[in-house]
Amino acid sequence: MHPAPSVILFTTLSGIGFGLLAFLGLGLPLVTGWLAFAFFAVAYLLAVGGLLASTFHLGHPERALKAFSQWQTSWLSREAWAAVGALVVMGIYGAGLVFLDLRMPILGQIGAALSLATVYCTSMIYAQLKTVPRWNMPLTPVLFVSLSLAGGALLAGAGFLALILLGSAGCVQIVYWVVGDTRLKRSGTTIESATGLGHIGSVRAFEPPHTGTNYLMSEFIHVVGRKHAAKLRIIALGLMVLAPVILIMSPFNYVLALFLAAAAHLAGVCVSRWLFFAQAEHVVGLYYGKR
Repeated sequence: MHPAPSVILFTTLSGIGFGLLAFLGLGLPLVTGWLAFAFFAVAYLLAVGGLLASTFHLGHPERALKAFSQWQTSWLSREAWAAVGALVVMGIYGAGLVFLDLRMPILGQIGAALSLATVYCTSMIYAQLKTVPRWNMPLTPVLFVSLSLAGGALLAGAGFLALILLGSAGCVQIVYWVVGDTRLKRSGTTIESATGLGHIGSVRAFEPPHTGTNYLMSEFIHVVGRKHAAKLRIIALGLMVLAPVILIMSPFNYVLALFLAAAAHLAGVCVSRWLFFAQAEHVVGLYYGKR
């Protein structure tokens, strides 16, 4: 699919932002006053910034509020409600820490749960799509949540926990790529089923259905070279897992190392998310002979 910058920023920034909010809700780090304000400001800038970035991919951003009305059937609507709930609850929890030096553990735990629920709902927007076999599997929400927790741990300054979560997220990412590469073939969808001509026999594309491009072709068909994708996968893993691990374990200034590790991780997740969308083989590509 077309890897739009808006959805890449949305899934990357909101994921790490809500991951940090989850850790803050659980008391990691246990901060109050202006230090707490700084942590919450970073978390809200990332989470809200990511959510705002998503609106740039909408054909009619002014209708975004209508998403809240479809919570019974739409993961996008559920994400919206979970995000608002997380931001409101964590706002109250954060205000208590910043202005009253008061920690309300139950409120923090609810906020943490809502934060992770938001990331899960985001992942399910893609995982529910049977038309994209690479996304339509349980590993998709596992990948989103694991990267959110790893990034959140980095920003929270939980060094040892971050090492564990980074390693886990890296393993999930590798498995996701390996399994995802065979999903379209294993889905059973072919050019014969896409065109409805399978009862005749073997089908191949002689000419494209249209003389020019259309919305489906520009939005849902994006082909990435295998060698190019392999290089980007190495870059993604190196930035979002290997570099942060090396920096955390280095003898440099710990605060500076964490800052650089978080920056590298964020860049690596952006590359990973680009591949997430660019390699998503929508079955409509079979109809146009592009798979």
